Amino acid sequence: MNDIKSQLEKRVLIIDGAMGTMIQRYNLTEADYRGERFKDWPHDLKGNNDLLVLTQPAIIEEIHRQYLDAGADIIETNTFNAQRISMADYHMESLSYEMNVAAAQIARRAADAFNAKTPQQPRYVAGAIGPTNRTASLSPDVNDPGFRAISFDDLVGAYLEQARGLVEGGVDLFLIETIFDTLNAKAALFAVQTLCEELGRKIPVMVSGTITDASGRTLSGQTTEAFLNSVAHVDLLSVGLNCALGAPQMRPFLEELANKAPFYVSCYPNAGLPNQFGEYDESPEQMGEYIRDFVKSNFVNIIGGCCGTTPDHIRRIAEVARGERPRSVPYLEPYMKLSGLEPVTLRPESNFMNVGERTNVTGSKKFARLIKEEQYDEALAIARDQVEGGAQVIDINMDEGMLDAVAAMTRFLNLIAAEPDIARVPIMLDSSKFHVIEAGLKCVQGKAIVNSISLKEGEAEFIRQAKLIKKYGAAVIVMAFDEQGQADTYERRIQICKRAYDVLVNEVHFPATDIIFDPNIFPVATGMDEHRRNALDFFLATKWIKENLPHAKVSGGVSNVSFSFRGNDHVREAIHAAFLYHGIQHGMDMGIVNPSQLIVYDEIPKELLELVEDVLLDRRDDATERLITYAEKVKGEGASVKNVKDEEWRKLPVKERITHSLVKGITDFIDEDMEECRQLYSRSLEVIEGPLMDGMNVVGDLFGAGKMFLPQVVKSARVMKKAVAYLTPFLEAEKVQGESKAAGKVLMATVKGDVHDIGKNIVGVVLACNNYEIVDMGVMVPADKILETARKENVDVIGLSGLITPSLDEMVHVAKEMERQGFTIPLLIGGATTSKVHTAVKIEPHYSHPVVHVNDASRSVPVVGSLISKEQRESFVAGVKEEYAKVREHNARAQGQNKFISMQQARANKFPIDWDAAHLATPTFTGTKVFDDYPLEELVPYIDWTPFFHSWEMKGSYPKILDDPERGVEARKLFDDAQRMLNAIVKERWLSAKAVIGFWPANTVNDDDMEVYANDERRDVVAKFHAIRQQTQKPEGYYNLAISDFLAPKGKPDYIGGFAVCTGYGIDEKVSQFEKNHDDYNAILLKALADRLAEALAERMHERVRKEFWAYAKDEHFNNEQLIKEMYHGIRPAPGYPAQPDHTEKDTLFALLDAEQQIGLHLTESKAMVPTAAVSGLYFAHKDAHYFGVGKINTEQVHDYAQRKGMSKEDAEKWLGPVIA
Repeated sequence: MNDIKSQLEKRVLIIDGAMGTMIQRYNLTEADYRGERFKDWPHDLKGNNDLLVLTQPAIIEEIHRQYLDAGADIIETNTFNAQRISMADYHMESLSYEMNVAAAQIARRAADAFNAKTPQQPRYVAGAIGPTNRTASLSPDVNDPGFRAISFDDLVGAYLEQARGLVEGGVDLFLIETIFDTLNAKAALFAVQTLCEELGRKIPVMVSGTITDASGRTLSGQTTEAFLNSVAHVDLLSVGLNCALGAPQMRPFLEELANKAPFYVSCYPNAGLPNQFGEYDESPEQMGEYIRDFVKSNFVNIIGGCCGTTPDHIRRIAEVARGERPRSVPYLEPYMKLSGLEPVTLRPESNFMNVGERTNVTGSKKFARLIKEEQYDEALAIARDQVEGGAQVIDINMDEGMLDAVAAMTRFLNLIAAEPDIARVPIMLDSSKFHVIEAGLKCVQGKAIVNSISLKEGEAEFIRQAKLIKKYGAAVIVMAFDEQGQADTYERRIQICKRAYDVLVNEVHFPATDIIFDPNIFPVATGMDEHRRNALDFFLATKWIKENLPHAKVSGGVSNVSFSFRGNDHVREAIHAAFLYHGIQHGMDMGIVNPSQLIVYDEIPKELLELVEDVLLDRRDDATERLITYAEKVKGEGASVKNVKDEEWRKLPVKERITHSLVKGITDFIDEDMEECRQLYSRSLEVIEGPLMDGMNVVGDLFGAGKMFLPQVVKSARVMKKAVAYLTPFLEAEKVQGESKAAGKVLMATVKGDVHDIGKNIVGVVLACNNYEIVDMGVMVPADKILETARKENVDVIGLSGLITPSLDEMVHVAKEMERQGFTIPLLIGGATTSKVHTAVKIEPHYSHPVVHVNDASRSVPVVGSLISKEQRESFVAGVKEEYAKVREHNARAQGQNKFISMQQARANKFPIDWDAAHLATPTFTGTKVFDDYPLEELVPYIDWTPFFHSWEMKGSYPKILDDPERGVEARKLFDDAQRMLNAIVKERWLSAKAVIGFWPANTVNDDDMEVYANDERRDVVAKFHAIRQQTQKPEGYYNLAISDFLAPKGKPDYIGGFAVCTGYGIDEKVSQFEKNHDDYNAILLKALADRLAEALAERMHERVRKEFWAYAKDEHFNNEQLIKEMYHGIRPAPGYPAQPDHTEKDTLFALLDAEQQIGLHLTESKAMVPTAAVSGLYFAHKDAHYFGVGKINTEQVHDYAQRKGMSKEDAEKWLGPVIA
């Protein structure tokens, strides 16, 4: 170990290249693989490269010598798959140990021969340990994400046997490589540590992970830093990356490792990315230049090659690295580092780590019931809610008498691993039984926290458990508990924690940064004198631990402290908030809490806060009685207390009342407050620039900090507009309207052909709230009008919005026109179909001045501010341009990796349906049927509310969002407002709804086209729909789908249906009324509800089609949740969306339906539907029909599609632009 470390301090070491690439050059036959020994083996052996160490040892040794001669300092044994799990494919499990011994001996011989020639340049043999062909974190069964094809223990056994063989054969170090699942790697590390313990000596270990693509994650989902945190519990020789990527693609992830790893760093990339034949084309010279960059940038200590590299590549790499300075291992702050799929670092400025407590069968009756009933989907939803609610770690406990805790823990953790939105955070494994904790440690690939161990069973057991936890790679919570019992005084707390710390640090050599003490949080206000100091002693013990036990952390179960007040949430929440405030002040780092029961310390009523702190800090003898008396009073008076508090704000000074009104969105008192405020200033303008802008600044700060949400901000804007409307006559009289200086002027428009403007309006409101003047041009605005107005109004920024995919092309056109006309002002891009990638790849290259994608309203203010600011603009724009250049580079690489097949192959792999056996239902009528003035009240139960909240940028699903700890309060207010307006829409007939549906005889022809016939004779073709087929290569058992696959071929009596529905009739008049009253909030709310009603009408009509009009599912009975989940038979794909991305198919549909004449619904030139709040699509009835996305297609299909449809190639490319690779 010291020998190789001394070499790594002096120079960059070279590791060899690909063994498999070199073996391929020998063109070995089945007989060559078998050799004499295995000539009668009953199974095929060709391809078992590891076997060659027994049957062709001379070839393997020759390859080693070639790499050594090229300049390799480290050669790998030919044992990548030489463990019994992989060898089972060849029925050679019993040969694994022998193979590893032989492979190590061959490599040893080759290395020793070179060492004898040049002892001043020592060569090392690395025992190669591959990932196996099984994965411990992923299920091979898509229908059972909790299933595992291999266990942690089986992996450890196989790796231990392999490692023993490698050591016997004479390796210098181990190389655990090509890690695509970190749990497999942790099993290998566990095995290697076990072997070192048996041998009584330390063997150096290199670890090398594999980032599978430009996303920067392993196959099992971990980011680079999360992977590093997961394996850093072992004192590694090096950590690095290999395989899957070429050097340029690997660079950003290597740079991250170089900056964050406390070990030496290795890297051996592929010789570029594979070509269409799976071969590697990158020459030694090309690769050498990339490696030169790595070395010059001080990223590496060990460098070499993986797939596709040869001795020529290694020779060039050695030449490039010769004489260069190796990377120095950086000093890293002693922080606690954890990981799920993503890393979590507890820094001093982190303030507090929130551990979610609801996935605990002892603390949540609901969770316990779900686990007992094996309702795992719902149990996972609780975990997801915890993460979405702000938990940075989730605590999982299965200790319940009626449960098999090991089985439940294993199953639940395996299911979590398949849920990236949960698995991204670290896991806290919580049990009083160590065998349950150990079962959990065998399931998590990230770095977890064990909760907990203690000295209660004596030091020997404490040390045994701690050593195992360290070996598995987890942090640990230590309870203040010893052989005498729990610590219940300050003195006992610090005594036990000090003793445990000394044992862990000095005897177990446990990293101090991974030690967390729980000094016991006990209930307060119990009425017993011995409990008076329960909280105070915890605070003081926490302070002592942080001052005397370096790098240790402090945690605790916060809800315990308020146990005496069960059922009184008002008091409990105050106790939790005050306890956390003082705990954090004394050094508490983390706690197990329920985020939904947390309130802000500053918002605790002063009287209650004083009573609570009297108890927590033991300030009065009668503190408990006083708090109990108050608790009973509040419990009895309840809402009246709140009402008194709600009216208190009216007693504040007028400026504070204005801020309160703006923050809370209250318009009731704005006129009287404006008049009172106006009397305090010499000019009305000063009211706007003073109190009103001060209040809006508060709103902006709260919104930016995530403490206000969009519905609140829009309400704030309504208050602002009403205030300005009140002041306007006075402003005009004072003739100062023009003197108000806005922060800047922003033109906003929905581009030509698109009628969607909810998102644009919200951004406009947010910007207006921040003192920007908004020039809103509305919807369907052509480029020339946008640019003409921009010049006329002398705007600072242009913002474009769009929802439908053709809008993307119109945005490109606007950018080109801005360039041609010599504009220099920034261009903002936003809307549901837009993205940073599309902006960077398709729009920004056409305009040489700033182009910025804004993904949500909260980002609009800082982006516009940076673009307008003289001080910030240059650096901000440079940063965006650099970022977009990288996006384009990554996109080009990603597109280069798309494997397309020919249209002939795609059609041959279409979705298989046995049409001879299929039941083809006949509709109850053919032709069209019109529904004029459809009853709105019938649609209300069919509303899907989740997208409604998304349109307000409130992420989460309904109804869970109503109880979200962060967004719940405002979500409920928004929902209540929506219910009131929905009631008015229905009762007062604000809107009307219309629909037209139709059915026609139809068949698929030529695989991808669908002929529609005039009648059941099926001779006269009246229309033709055209499908687009998935064209990327599919794994075995998966198909290249097109919607035409779900319509029977010619000769079978099948039918197709179509529909167009709209609930936007009358909306423009009502929206105008709101806007005249400066009420953007209700204008946006109405548009959002109209959209929901349109989707509800589409849902209801489809239901009636299935049950009445096509009548192929007469007995269907689904509730709305089941309808939203699409549990019914049949589909209704919409032209222009994933299953058929061409919007021009609407022309055919609208002609068949005669939609413009029948219900007054027409298409714009960009195929947007007017009036807005409309949905259209086709009906397919086959039971196997399902939704899918076409994904990317290549030019072969574009040209084929244009020819089939009779449109020009240019038009096809325009409409299919978003899906063309």
